[in-house]
Amino acid sequence: MWTAQKGKMWTEFKSTPHLAIAEMWKEFFQGEGIPSRILPDPIKAAEGEAVSYRVLIPSDKEHIIEEVLKRI
Repeated sequence: MWTAQKGKMWTEFKSTPHLAIAEMWKEFFQGEGIPSRILPDPIKAAEGEAVSYRVLIPSDKEHIIEEVLKRI
């Protein structure tokens, strides 16, 4: 899934059931120097289900994320 913002392409890294979990991922990535965003999942919100959240990362940072995740 891609989202355009300010000339960057963002891709979904993970979908989380709670905002707190999404914020933990965001803080982790930002601590590694990787920008990230959190957005509510519009599909679940439209269906009336409990809102889940998507953690987005820049598509050009995916290879860095893979290396960071190997360390944990």
